Amino acid sequence: MSGPRVRGRAPRAGRPIYVEIDIASDMEALWRHTQQPKLHERWDLRFTEIDYLPKEAPEDDQSFLYRTRIGFGLSIRGTGKSRTPGVSPGGVRTSVLAFGTDHPLSLIGRGGGYWRYSPLPGGGVKFVTRFDYRTRFGRTGRWLDRLLFRPLFGWATAWSFDALRLWLDRGVPPEESLLRAKLHALGIAVLSLCWAYAGLVPKLLYPSASGELDLLRALGWFPGFEPAINVTLGIGELLLAVVIARLRSPGLLAAQAIALCALTAGALAGTPALLYAPFNPLMLALLMLAATFVAMSTRQGLPSAKRCRRRPGSRVPITTEEGRFNEIDL
Repeated sequence: MSGPRVRGRAPRAGRPIYVEIDIASDMEALWRHTQQPKLHERWDLRFTEIDYLPKEAPEDDQSFLYRTRIGFGLSIRGTGKSRTPGVSPGGVRTSVLAFGTDHPLSLIGRGGGYWRYSPLPGGGVKFVTRFDYRTRFGRTGRWLDRLLFRPLFGWATAWSFDALRLWLDRGVPPEESLLRAKLHALGIAVLSLCWAYAGLVPKLLYPSASGELDLLRALGWFPGFEPAINVTLGIGELLLAVVIARLRSPGLLAAQAIALCALTAGALAGTPALLYAPFNPLMLALLMLAATFVAMSTRQGLPSAKRCRRRPGSRVPITTEEGRFNEIDL
């Protein structure tokens, strides 16, 4: 079993990715969940499979193969090596890593970095990673990395670190965290899209054809001001869609549910015949209330990249051991 051989140093293509999080777990548990491949691949979004290769001697670097699914049935395979120097004074452990691939779809050529495990005075471990990589595809690759891939890669690293924290500190398996995150994102997406559609299409683009103006006139609350009120409602619903997608707070979700019930009740009170329409306001409201329930019920215990520190607290240089990934020959 073999993989691509990638040689050469890995000059920086941009700001190195740095992620730091405090985990209440003991050192041994954290070390085990990050150094054993089958445990590692469960919480790390960046890798689908990790397979260690046999060593010729115990002191050799640990070679491994990795695979990452990128969707549409495609995956990127690569090779890597890790090195674990001895424990430093104060109980700090370090794992140095080099990785690379020659897969034609991979933006990353060769890269490397380190994991550092530092005991905290009150218990727990400060878990830190810093890594960088060389991009491919020339200037196009560098711009794509800077504008999209590197921020996404950093976010995936931080999200994964918090998923690991939830697993070790609260006993929430990464698979459950990922499922809850997907359901929460689906609920928020449905709410945002429904509010955006309700504000843009029937109110701002086609108010007469959609019957929105007729509904307002039937209420009789704003005689002569129905067009202005309709535009105001449309803009408000568009803004609400944006705010829901960005904030996702429980108070906001509850408030929009109340507003949804009020708007639906007003529409049906003004025009009871809407209940017999194929796609009536009541059915839309029930769909949005179901999405609200999903979003609120899955909000607790979600991994979040925001819980990680993304820049070092002080300008501490990389130690000799932590900088040795460039010496590892793939």
